[in-house]
Amino acid sequence: MVNPKEKAKKVSGETEEVVEEIEEVVEETVEAAPEEVEQVSAEEEAAPSRPLEEVLGQAEKAYAAFMEAQRQVANAYRTNEQQIAKAYKRAEQQAENAHDEAVKEAMQARDEMMATALKAHDDAVSQAERAFKKAKDQAEKGCEERVESAKRRREEALAGAWQLREETVVQAWSIYAKLSR
Repeated sequence: MVNPKEKAKKVSGETEEVVEEIEEVVEETVEAAPEEVEQVSAEEEAAPSRPLEEVLGQAEKAYAAFMEAQRQVANAYRTNEQQIAKAYKRAEQQAENAHDEAVKEAMQARDEMMATALKAHDDAVSQAERAFKKAKDQAEKGCEERVESAKRRREEALAGAWQLREETVVQAWSIYAKLSR
């Protein structure tokens, strides 16, 4: 992407070039007009006794040259204004393009970050689900082991109690048998 500051400098440089060209045209035009007027003045001094018509003709020529120079200056200013307007439009368009590009890049960066965040979220959810399943499986296994252990102890306790009962019954019958004889 082109840096907006560099684009602005480029447009500013183009505008300065246009202004310099216009200033040169204006200076040339203004410099040319006094030369023509000076030539007429020099000719007037050389011939002091010219007829009035000739002097008037020279004055008209000088005035026409002055008017032409003034018209050229006005044209130069108009041309300058048009070139500045074009340069401004170019700069405005470049700034708009730079803005659009920056917005586009920002949107792409946001989309990429959102995709990364969504993937991280999905990975975290998946990892949490695996951890939950593992903990659940361990809890189920632990519960089953405890239930089996309790069942084994109960069966052992019942077997021990049955054995004790059997021994007690046998002992009681043996006592009864001794007593009844």
